[in-house]
Amino acid sequence: MSDTEETRDEAPDDEPEVDLVAGHAADASGDTSEVDAEASEAQAVLAEGLTEIRADEDDGVLANDGIETEVILRVRNLKKHFPIMKGVFRRQVGAVRAVDGVSFDVKRGETLGLVGESGCGKSTTGRVLLQLHKATEGEVIFEGTDLTKLSTSQMRKVRPRAQMIFQDPHACLNPRMTVASIIGEPLIEHAKMGAAQRRERIEELLTIVGLDPSHANRYPHEFSGGQRQRIGIARAIALNPDFIVCDEPIAALDVSIQAQVVNLLERLQETLGLTYLFISHDLSMVRHIADRVAVMYLGHIVELTDVARLYDDPKHPYTSALLSAVPVPDPRAEDIRERTILVGDLPSPSNPPPGCVFSTRCPIAEQRCSSEVPEWREIESEHWVACHFAE
Repeated sequence: MSDTEETRDEAPDDEPEVDLVAGHAADASGDTSEVDAEASEAQAVLAEGLTEIRADEDDGVLANDGIETEVILRVRNLKKHFPIMKGVFRRQVGAVRAVDGVSFDVKRGETLGLVGESGCGKSTTGRVLLQLHKATEGEVIFEGTDLTKLSTSQMRKVRPRAQMIFQDPHACLNPRMTVASIIGEPLIEHAKMGAAQRRERIEELLTIVGLDPSHANRYPHEFSGGQRQRIGIARAIALNPDFIVCDEPIAALDVSIQAQVVNLLERLQETLGLTYLFISHDLSMVRHIADRVAVMYLGHIVELTDVARLYDDPKHPYTSALLSAVPVPDPRAEDIRERTILVGDLPSPSNPPPGCVFSTRCPIAEQRCSSEVPEWREIESEHWVACHFAE
């Protein structure tokens, strides 16, 4: 590596500390009241401006376009099976059931958390919702239209309305493109804007996510991991979407940076009226940001309810086991609390167990659990569980 490249890589460490809540660099005195006011004003301008330069009209692709409905997304019996091919002639000998019949609604303006162990199908669910993977079966009804039935050209017109923030802030940014080019690409592709207006919008977006607009001509490798994720967030909101899938957006970041990015997402949601599907394995962070939570296990959603009920009174044994693994900040309480220890490993999604998929690890499983699939039922208002014994 040359001396010039080494200097460019270290550049972000010399920058002033960024207050993500304000969206600007905080001054040395620590007084951010003026900065907060500037950021709030900039976000209000952004919300108004993005509405004016919104992407090309979807030409009636969305049935509910322009109609405010309580539920923005309905998912019914969604499945995604990846074929397993073997032999010289590449014949299919099986399938990985990454998502195997999930159903849920996402209400407009809310944050729905999706949690579970690694490999349970959380990220695949998010990608199938946005048709980055084609569904094997089921419906994804966004604004009254089933996205699984749309052609490629029709889906292209819908994409400005539904965006994604990816887990790896390094892999999702093209290393050969500048930040201005990365954020400006969706504006070039979908929005009717001139070069000067596009440049102004890019600078506004960088300001909102807490980056210096003068760094627009830098490349991704010149930024830290947290700064790269903010670039990804700026790209995601560039076309003023209604719905964003946040695929573990803080998993690759330091703890202190995680809190800043979550605060930024919350502020953007309030200002721009966004709806989030927040995918994470960090139950503490999901409790902070989500309104409702869906718990996923081996391609199935096993419990869905609001945050308070899920964390205070979980009904599914898998949910109870997950919550018992969350550390408690009080050492004395941590020593005396009961833990639910699951036995065995997560079964293979290519060969899931019959009946209830959790039966091989469930501490309360009975004989019927290994033969009968539990009904997805509402045991109380807005509290859904897939368990024979949930009351």
